[in-house]
Amino acid sequence: MSRTQIRRAIAAAAAITVVLAGGAACSKDKNSWNGQGGDDGDKKAAVDLAVTPAEAATDVPVSAEIEVKATGGKVSEVTLADSTGAAVTGAMRADGTSWVPASPLKYTTQYKAVVKAADEKGKAVEKTVNFTTMARPGNRMGAQIFMSDNIQTYGQAMPIVVEFRNGGVKGKDQKAIVEKRLFVTSEPAQEGVWHWDSDIQVEYRPKEYWQPGTQLKVRLGLGGLPLGDGRFGETDITIKAGIDKVRRSIEVDNATKQLVATQDGQVVKQMPVSLGKTANPSMSGTMVIIERLEKTVFDSSTYGVPANSADGYRTDIQFAERLTWSGQFIHAAPWSVADQGKRNVSHGCVNVATDNAAWVYNWTRVGDPVTVKGTEEKLPGGDGWTAWNLSWEEFQKGSALQKSGTPGSGTGVTPSSSPS
Repeated sequence: MSRTQIRRAIAAAAAITVVLAGGAACSKDKNSWNGQGGDDGDKKAAVDLAVTPAEAATDVPVSAEIEVKATGGKVSEVTLADSTGAAVTGAMRADGTSWVPASPLKYTTQYKAVVKAADEKGKAVEKTVNFTTMARPGNRMGAQIFMSDNIQTYGQAMPIVVEFRNGGVKGKDQKAIVEKRLFVTSEPAQEGVWHWDSDIQVEYRPKEYWQPGTQLKVRLGLGGLPLGDGRFGETDITIKAGIDKVRRSIEVDNATKQLVATQDGQVVKQMPVSLGKTANPSMSGTMVIIERLEKTVFDSSTYGVPANSADGYRTDIQFAERLTWSGQFIHAAPWSVADQGKRNVSHGCVNVATDNAAWVYNWTRVGDPVTVKGTEEKLPGGDGWTAWNLSWEEFQKGSALQKSGTPGSGTGVTPSSSPS
């Protein structure tokens, strides 16, 4: 081959290389244009789907949620079934971070979770994980809620109060674990948040008093919940309750020695009172009626003062409404009628005449607010249901899930969604 022929062959090869390179560049650009001008029918969904528990995980807590993260897309469906194929009901958290079973899973049981997601074009991706739950643990923490399921209608100030046993809930991290599993749904929806009074008591309240006729569903999703120190939650509790359509409230003023009862914004009753004497003052603050007792016995020996001592007592009491755990009540006190409206002679309770006490007893409900003003001692947090003794801003600070001033379980201060 002559030199001229060789140069022509090299030039032709170079031209072919340029054309091929140009074609490859165009093909790459097409793919980067979201498929415009090309057929992307074989393109995989642009979703990176991560699921927890991991495939073949063992010793999974029965409180486990199916945690999901769909980078580049959105989860469209989560299903869960046990080894027999029996489906588990549940629902996504409002923030979309996990799917919550409606009740604890079974111990020592295999489960299969199927998670589906799609990108913005509707391209679907699916992931399946199989896992096995742990055996039933021995060291468990019990809890109770101060509401009856489908039995009572409560007053407008009724907080949702949970009390923990077996050592309570210790430290902010443990409180955050528990709080994330306390679900409240209100109808109509009202923003609310949890507040820890102590290691053994947490209260939930809305920003304002419950709206008349509110329906509540509460789930303590604690069954099998790991608490971080070798302890686990004992059981789930779910209740439904209602708020009365009538709005009642009581105000007691030490300056006037009067109790004023208001219904739907109108005064319906006023009566004289005698409050706690200087040595045993009544507490000032906004309290909530915890229980109503037609008959009971007050005994000073229950808090260390012998009944037969100078300041002791053991007395039959009628028509009593408990306001604090430490023992302050509104109740009938026929022995102090001459003092009522004039001076304070009680051991801290709100004394009223027997006929007035009967009226209060018959008119009130558990959950009605009672505000006492102008006494020598302020109500301490947690002595009774003290949720309304704090401003909304102060109350929010008691949430263990508070972040940057916004409490809640990933959904701000709106009611958390209870699994259906």
